[in-house]
Amino acid sequence: MIIAVSGKGGTGKTLVSSLLIKSLTSTGKDILAIDADPDSNLPEALGVDVHKTVGDVREELKEDTAKGRIPTGMNKWDILDYKIMESIIETPSFDLLVMGRPEGSGCYCAVNNMLRRIIENLSSNYDVIIIDTEAGLEHLSRRTTQNVDVMLVVTDKSKRGMLTAQRIGQLADELEIKFQELYLVVNRVNPENEEQILKKARETGLDIAGVIFEDEEVTQYDIEGRPLVELPDESNTVKTVSGILSRIRK
Repeated sequence: MIIAVSGKGGTGKTLVSSLLIKSLTSTGKDILAIDADPDSNLPEALGVDVHKTVGDVREELKEDTAKGRIPTGMNKWDILDYKIMESIIETPSFDLLVMGRPEGSGCYCAVNNMLRRIIENLSSNYDVIIIDTEAGLEHLSRRTTQNVDVMLVVTDKSKRGMLTAQRIGQLADELEIKFQELYLVVNRVNPENEEQILKKARETGLDIAGVIFEDEEVTQYDIEGRPLVELPDESNTVKTVSGILSRIRK
């Protein structure tokens, strides 16, 4: 199963992605986490240090090619695939691959377009792949998430977040990208305004998979820079995301 988490920047995509991974680690499944956002935050949320990204690998290969370091007869894609495999970070609970961005002036879309090939090559090695996508709509317009089974669109209570969520659903229809499931997750909801916020959320046209309430503990973890996967199992936010996972895996 491939699950992608998308939405407007700052709405809580990385929170949802990291806690999905936390919930999955107790299942014994082989998990690959992919941080496809150029503003990479997933490693910190997972408590993992990253020393090399796919963007770094691409820049190294470009330099080696320009300087004639690639032996004659060797396929550059084979070298790239090998180096990408080397950049996967293995932990006892999951593996992590960070797309990053080019070191030089290269366009990020070149890195992002590699995501399709990476998913195709690695999907058979893992039971579940979680992708923390780049913010906005680009991953859809470039079709980098066209092979995703479940798309979770995260929004906060802001009108801009809701509009982005609605546009993601509309663009997926326009591009005829057929996810098995497409859900909305509403983050940072105040209980006293829940009905008002949910009314706006329903107007996006997306099925609501879960509502995450404002959580002072999550805020404190963010302030201190503590990995979100270290949130206690009894945390309401952890329980909510676990419930979302149960719904989409049924």
